[in-house]
Amino acid sequence: MKSFIPWIGGKSLLAKKIIAQFPDSFGRYIEVFGGGGSVLFSSDKHAPTEVYNDANGQLVNLFRCIKYHSGELQREIKFYLTSREMFYDIKARLNCPGFTDIQRAAMFYVLVKISFGADSRTYGCSCKNISTDCFEDIAERLKRINIEHKDFEALIKQYDRPDALFYCDPPYHTTEDCYDAVFTDTDHYRLNAVLRALKGRFILSYNDDDFVRELYKDFDIQAVERQNNLSSGRFKEVIIKNY
Repeated sequence: MKSFIPWIGGKSLLAKKIIAQFPDSFGRYIEVFGGGGSVLFSSDKHAPTEVYNDANGQLVNLFRCIKYHSGELQREIKFYLTSREMFYDIKARLNCPGFTDIQRAAMFYVLVKISFGADSRTYGCSCKNISTDCFEDIAERLKRINIEHKDFEALIKQYDRPDALFYCDPPYHTTEDCYDAVFTDTDHYRLNAVLRALKGRFILSYNDDDFVRELYKDFDIQAVERQNNLSSGRFKEVIIKNY
């Protein structure tokens, strides 16, 4: 199964390499920076207990609406068209009061789908037929997943157990302004500190730069590459583990 939504920094091209690094067994699987959930949806079940978390409230609302109200969300989306006027109309209205969760989820979904590179900021100028998008399989998958909207440190501390596996895909260093949720250098250090104190295990995706390599020099660091989605060439990343 593939993710139902494109997302900046999504791991569709690296999902298989990331899963290949998973330990043989673990009792709970937690995606701390869930995003589009490419790794989550790549398997029908990673562990008996599964958790999806993200700091973006609009994204979390979309996941919850698909989980509990997929049919209603599909009906809401079918009335939207791919147009520049609609794109900027959604941008202006999305955070205004007075809309239901389903209406907000539909607007957010359309905003991301028809934006350039899924940035939700710039119109993508390509015609996409979103009226036929279907969420039934995604809704079925989400029935087994606990959806959270918590600060990453609080989430990790809450779910940490010796049998836990945390997959972390934070905003990459120097690209934090590409995301709506605020993430600073202090947060990079805060994430490092909480991961060092884990009872369980973690696997971490990052861009390959000197700051990241120095911060995680005490752990297993593996260099990987993928095709750059927004330009030609390859993009260098690292997979970091504490096991």
